[in-house]
Amino acid sequence: MPSVEVNGHTNGHANGHTNGHTNGHTNDHADVDVSGFKNPSLQNETDKTDLAPRSDMHLWKSGRIGSLEVKGDCVLGHEAAGLVLKCGEGVTNLKPGDRVGIEPQEPCEECFLCMEGRYNLCEQVKFSGIWPDDGSIQRFKVHPAKWLYKIPDGLSYSEGALLEPLSVILHGINGANVRLGRPALVCGAGPIGLVALAAARASGAHPLVITDIDPKRLSFAKDFVPQCQTYRINSKLSAEQNAKEIRKLYGEDEYSAPASVMECTGVESSVCTAAFSVRRGGTLMVIGVGKPVMNNIPFMHLSLAEIDLKFINRYRDTWPAAIQCMSGGILDLNKLVTHKFPLEKAVEAFELNADAGNGSIKVHIVDEADAAL
Repeated sequence: MPSVEVNGHTNGHANGHTNGHTNGHTNDHADVDVSGFKNPSLQNETDKTDLAPRSDMHLWKSGRIGSLEVKGDCVLGHEAAGLVLKCGEGVTNLKPGDRVGIEPQEPCEECFLCMEGRYNLCEQVKFSGIWPDDGSIQRFKVHPAKWLYKIPDGLSYSEGALLEPLSVILHGINGANVRLGRPALVCGAGPIGLVALAAARASGAHPLVITDIDPKRLSFAKDFVPQCQTYRINSKLSAEQNAKEIRKLYGEDEYSAPASVMECTGVESSVCTAAFSVRRGGTLMVIGVGKPVMNNIPFMHLSLAEIDLKFINRYRDTWPAAIQCMSGGILDLNKLVTHKFPLEKAVEAFELNADAGNGSIKVHIVDEADAAL
């Protein structure tokens, strides 16, 4: 597939050794040969913005996310935007100097799931930052041109990197049946939950409530989307009891309860609370990544109430819509970026992001070097 070399402007590269070390060194392999890539690839220099997302934190600290395991050296990072430096043979949709957002997956395009357009479920997918495929926290990265999207001049590289978490929510919100004037609930006020909150508000959901155990996160959420209500999870209450308290924020009858719930933590107790919160006949979309097995999900409650329990894996066909949302002023996610580090201090970025008590939401790793091939 035609490939491009990109310079990593907003970039969060870390080296995903299972011992937890990160590698913040610049990667100066500017002599990368792209001529051998199938269907010419774009040699894409990600112009200087990458994020250090929570999924990368899992890989950095524990060496795995579920069945995805780091088995050797691997550069982390998958939320990035950059500048095209060089194009492989046959690339027609991009040229050197283009600013691009990077969809970090490369499906096989041959299996039945790819043929159906559900390429996010491809079992042979190559995903940036998932071993053995290096991610975007590096100065240069070669990436297939098909999975790069021009970003308009009005969008910064930082916003280009935010297209990835927004894509997660665009994929999830489509299946969550979030609708104009219908009550919705977001569980978890972390980065993904906050994007879900903003997207639900932009979609017209109301009333809108977000939950978390951290009062600082809830305060941030209220400032980020003033029209929402917040609920602090009471650890002394059961999932069902917390759900009853959440439901009171919507009204007294069943119809007033949230028709759509987006669970963004992957924590078992939160998933259970979400299950008891959603109204009968409603939709519970689990977006968060959690334990391989959960044994306490209220199966019969979900069954008797005909609650649709759904899940997502990454995204598909979301970058164009995400670009329109941000360039058109529908969503402004800039407040989520609370810290920025240069590429050379990527390790410090990960260390800060690993401390839940410092108020970080999105940590951007930025490469300010003026690289050229």
